[in-house]
This record gives sequence, C-alpha cells and structure tokens, in this order.
Amino acid sequence: MAEDQRNARIFGVLFIITFITSIPALALFQPVLDDPAGYIAGGGKDNQIYLGALLEFLLILANVGTAVVLYPIVRRQNELLAIGYVTARVIECVFLAAGIIFVLGVVSLRHDSPDAADLAVLLAALKDWTFLFGPGFVVPFGNGLILGYLMYSSGLVPRRMAWLGLVGGPLLLIGNIGVLFDWWDPSGAVNVLVIPEFLWELSLGIYAAVWGFRRDAPILSASAR
Repeated sequence: MAEDQRNARIFGVLFIITFITSIPALALFQPVLDDPAGYIAGGGKDNQIYLGALLEFLLILANVGTAVVLYPIVRRQNELLAIGYVTARVIECVFLAAGIIFVLGVVSLRHDSPDAADLAVLLAALKDWTFLFGPGFVVPFGNGLILGYLMYSSGLVPRRMAWLGLVGGPLLLIGNIGVLFDWWDPSGAVNVLVIPEFLWELSLGIYAAVWGFRRDAPILSASAR
C-alpha cells in the first residue's frame, strides 16, 4: 500500500510536469511555427527554440514516467489496458520527438541555408502534423479513454473526475478529426472541445500528487492483503 501511494504521488507530480513543460514549449516554438521563412531569414531566437526543445524532451521523459509508475498498479485492474496506456504514451512521445527534430531543423537552416524558405516552411508543417497525430490523436485514446476507464473502473480517483477523461477524450478526438479534414479552423471555437481533457489531466495530476490514490480502491486493498 505504501509503495502504491508513493507511485501515485510520483505519477501526479509527473503529470503536473507535463503541463509545466508542454505549454511553455509550444509558446517558445511560435517564432518558428508562425513564420518559418521569416525565421531563417531574420535574426532568429535560437536560444528560445533550444529551451523549447529541452522542455519538450523533459515532457517526453515525464510522459513515459507516468506510464511506468502507473503500470504496476492498474495492471491489477486490466492488464491489457495497462499495456495499452504504456503503448499510447510511447507512441505519443515518438511524435513529440520527431517534432523536436523538425523544429531544430529550421534552426539549422537559419545557420546553413538561410535562403531555403520552402524547406523551412515544410519542416514547420511537419512539426504541426506531429502535434496533430501525437497529442491530437493519441492522447484522446491514451489519456482520455484508456486512462479514464482505468481510473473509473478501479476507483483510484473519484469516478466523477474520471468522467472528464471518458468525455474529454472523444471530444478532443472529434475536434482534431475536424482539423484533419479541414472542417473548421483549428484556432477557432473548436478549441472549446479541448477543455474537458485539459481539466481531466490537470485535476488527475493534482489529485494524485496531493492525496495519492483513494485508499479504499479495491485494487489497493487487494494488494495489501
């Protein structure tokens, strides 16, 4: 039981770290993503991009960490879904890592080929695609549906909270499918669909970091016998 609660708090802290790293990293990358051609032709803000890349690398470590520390607990509830959550996190991180390389590629062009505007635009577009298919498509299944169901069925957190994941995952997926098929503007009102998933992940991280998992959850009680 004590080890489970320790892992629960580590899980929560790592989840909070994903917020602390991912949001600033996206903001730091904006000079490249908003105007890649202008970035390589202008003065550039390389150190800002390098910091964003470092934060995304830390995000990758935190993402994998959440799955690793949670797996020994939730596999008692459903081993297949527990493995599925680990797999989803790894796949998400593959897309994130590819995105880092594409952004750093634009920085390299600024130094080596400042006239390669078309290539800079292509690399920035590839970064956008990695974000859409990684956090955009994998997260709704991994953090939304799989993790939401595991938390709901196991009772590790309040079931009302877990419903945010079960609802937020499909909403986020619908929103990103619409972006993929150009049904709506990704910067428009569709961003409202992100809110339930955002609240789910943030509340889960804070709850686990502060209180651990519910001590009366059946799978924790069984492990203590």
